[in-house]
Amino acid sequence: SDCNMTANTLMVQGTTSDAGKSTLVAALCRVFARQGVRVVPFKPQNMALNSAVTADGGEIGRAQALQAVAAGLEPVVDMNPVLLKPTTDIGAQVIIHGKARYQMNAVEYHQYKTLAMEAVLASHQRLQRQYELILVEGAGSPAEINLRERDIANMGFAEAVDCPVILVADIDKGGVFAHLVGTLALLSESEQARVKGFVINRFRGDTALLQSGLDWLQQYTGKPVLGVLPYLHGLHIDGEDGINPLETDTKAEHPLKVVVPVLPRISNHTDFDPLRLHPQVDFQYVGAGATLPAADLIILPGSKNTIADLRWLKQNGWPEAIRKHLRYGGKLMGICGGFQMLGQRLLDDLGIEGARSEETGLGLLDMETRLLPEKQLKRRQGVLLPGDAVCSGYEIHAGVTRGAALQRPLIRFDDGAQDGARSGDDQVIGTYLHGVFDTESALDSLLQWAGLTQVQGFDYNLERERQIERLADAVEQHLDMARVRSLLV
Repeated sequence: SDCNMTANTLMVQGTTSDAGKSTLVAALCRVFARQGVRVVPFKPQNMALNSAVTADGGEIGRAQALQAVAAGLEPVVDMNPVLLKPTTDIGAQVIIHGKARYQMNAVEYHQYKTLAMEAVLASHQRLQRQYELILVEGAGSPAEINLRERDIANMGFAEAVDCPVILVADIDKGGVFAHLVGTLALLSESEQARVKGFVINRFRGDTALLQSGLDWLQQYTGKPVLGVLPYLHGLHIDGEDGINPLETDTKAEHPLKVVVPVLPRISNHTDFDPLRLHPQVDFQYVGAGATLPAADLIILPGSKNTIADLRWLKQNGWPEAIRKHLRYGGKLMGICGGFQMLGQRLLDDLGIEGARSEETGLGLLDMETRLLPEKQLKRRQGVLLPGDAVCSGYEIHAGVTRGAALQRPLIRFDDGAQDGARSGDDQVIGTYLHGVFDTESALDSLLQWAGLTQVQGFDYNLERERQIERLADAVEQHLDMARVRSLLV
């Protein structure tokens, strides 16, 4: 192609959150990549507590990192230039080009969007120079009337770069025709013209039963239905934000029971996907007010508001339950924020997470943490101690932990640095490393530590690859790819 050509841009928007935008973009990334097209995923603005660290040391939404894998690329910050990580119901940390820049409330951010758009367009232009096709994922719905002004996430972006849009709706939720027609009706005329077709997602059953509705929709709107995608049972790819229930096959006879509290600001719960999918693990999330079931291993997850979530644990009776669990020989692990909670105290004297505060930790490891503004964003590789199980992952945390507990580290990184801690009796461990279960050797080693005697190998990355291929096959089969290609100049 001529070197002056700019890449094609095609945008996928949804009628609701969780309509299937992330999944469709991931699938299309793989479909085009398999055909030798240089394709790249892009999401202008993302609101999620699931993030990934890029090779260039920035932070982006987890879904874009997965889409990068589908496209055969290393994730970079330009794939998701604006990331919002909610810290309270009205406040969020604003991450621009991979770095945390501001803490803002919703009204302040709404004013700031004009500047955020500059970052978005700069990233889009950089990607245009390097790729043939940019597949863009919208956020939420384009018909949020209250968010229209200065929109950078949906139609505001599509209008700015003048790209065609595909609208996807989830038929499993019900009301799919109302979703599509209603969304279209709330768009301006130029935005309506931009919508080139519809995709209906998660359909169970015989498409013939749907045909009369599809015919009506095409006649009523004058726009084609590009495809009806089947409900894929047991499909699992990295969740963007919410914790999706998993349909799993039957588990082994005596599985290891693992329990994780659903903290109000739980972050990076994708850490647990390898455990949720492992054939020998019975994994359970436990919410507010629920009794803690018998478990072999309790894991305290990451948090976007560690002190508030630690208080929530105390209000819900977890410290007593954890002490009892340990008395009966159970194991306990903390990851990132959960690791910080295991210490003697947490200090936020600078008000990093909101109001200045401090809180007594669970007191299970001799250490304390002070939250600092500078965020650690690093990809890491090393080995689990004791032993030499290879592990890798990434660090995303504000805060420095100090104390005697760190003299018994859990991980030694390849650069000689050490991370985490192990209690003297080896019942309690903690680490800052997200994604620690993704590497098969580390997963095996940690499951053995937790009490699983005969561990079956389970390769999470291979499993993820299998799921992406399955998804791409389904999209290639059920989407009118010739029509999709005709939208590209």
